[in-house]
Amino acid sequence: MPSFDIVSEVDLQEVRNAVDQATREIRSRFDFRNVDASVELEDETVLLIAPEEFQVKQLRDILRDKLTSRGVDSRSLQASDIEGVGKVKRQRLTLAQGIDKDHARQLTKVIKDSKLKVQSQVNGDKVRVTGKKRDDLQAAMAAIKEASPDLPLQYDNFRD
Repeated sequence: MPSFDIVSEVDLQEVRNAVDQATREIRSRFDFRNVDASVELEDETVLLIAPEEFQVKQLRDILRDKLTSRGVDSRSLQASDIEGVGKVKRQRLTLAQGIDKDHARQLTKVIKDSKLKVQSQVNGDKVRVTGKKRDDLQAAMAAIKEASPDLPLQYDNFRD
């Protein structure tokens, strides 16, 4: 029976490359000259550090631009509040990996509301969709894309 998995994964190597590119751009930009600003990758979080809040926002924009150019969806970054530590402002951006239970329920509801002859089940941090026809599975993909959830989704493990 044909099936596919709906997952939400981020390629950490591409994130590392985007952080490196953002760091290089910060060093060469005129508005960051003589400013102690940095972008650091720690496990699955990105730490933005700058003296002023507007500079932290500029760092976030630079990073999102670099992530987009590397093919990483910027919706996978979840920003925390900007916190002040001494003379420095910091912001943590966590990378969303996997589909949580609420989003999985939302995806299965979209699939059921589409009235297609497919079944969906939650397997940990992914959703598996099975059906008798390949066309039904492709229609399910289109229904999910049309619902446009607020997290980046990939369709993986397509089997006939």
